Amino acid sequence: MTQQLQNKEKCPRCGKNNLLTDTESGEFFCGKCGFVIDERVSTLGPERKFSDDTTNKSRTGDRTSLTRHDQGLSTIINPINKDSSGKPLSASMKSSIKRLRIWDSRSRISGSVDKNLQQALGELLKMKEKLSLSDAIVEKAAYIYRKAIEKKLVKGRSISALIAAALYAACRESGTPRTLNEISNSINIKRKNLAVCYRMLLRELELKMPVVDSISCIAKIASTAGLSEKAKRYAMKLLKKAEEETILAGKDPMGMAASALYLASLATGENVGQRTLALAGGITEVTIRNRCKNLRELSL
Repeated sequence: MTQQLQNKEKCPRCGKNNLLTDTESGEFFCGKCGFVIDERVSTLGPERKFSDDTTNKSRTGDRTSLTRHDQGLSTIINPINKDSSGKPLSASMKSSIKRLRIWDSRSRISGSVDKNLQQALGELLKMKEKLSLSDAIVEKAAYIYRKAIEKKLVKGRSISALIAAALYAACRESGTPRTLNEISNSINIKRKNLAVCYRMLLRELELKMPVVDSISCIAKIASTAGLSEKAKRYAMKLLKKAEEETILAGKDPMGMAASALYLASLATGENVGQRTLALAGGITEVTIRNRCKNLRELSL
């Protein structure tokens, strides 16, 4: 967007009083002959951009991110086919600029590592949408995958399985309840291949994973099964009591959370079936029945 300055300055080349400033490119130029007087015009406009605003108010460019193969540091040729004075380009110049854009996009990916990283990060963004994950978890997964590339762990292994393993490690590290089955189904790979790559990342990168808290799995299972807030609070109290009695040691967190919710649904009169909770937690009905035997001995 260009706007005319309210001053009496004249162009040093043609002497005309038709000076313009481009708020997008930050250039101060003559609207008559196109002579650029200053290339770095500062603006005092806002830097923030709100989600409901269609106007891009950012002055500092897009943020850098590990989820892009170039981390968002590369430049692009402006897609608007206009010259410095705002006039449309000729047909021959449009063709030349289009060709330059193609070569510019190709030059960003220089080798096999960049191609590998671009493909892996594309798969990562797909899994982010399917699993409803936050930006912080995806950034951590991209960081782990970049470390795997630095140690040359990618060679001879599936890109999809390795980026999925990095995402699972990021979920474990942040305490986000996502199972191997959920991640493997989101990217359509075998659970066994995902588990092998995950153990390899733990060993080679020396990652330290915290123990999964079964209480953090309650909200996920309850929302999927349609349980009330009262049932969730009852299940949390039940698991806290089980933790005091050291019943949770060595047990699957999803299985314990689903079993606690099953007993809570019976206590609150909601009567949600074992099969519904098993599907919500990605476990079997047999697991719920076995874990309920231990939890029924507790008294609240």
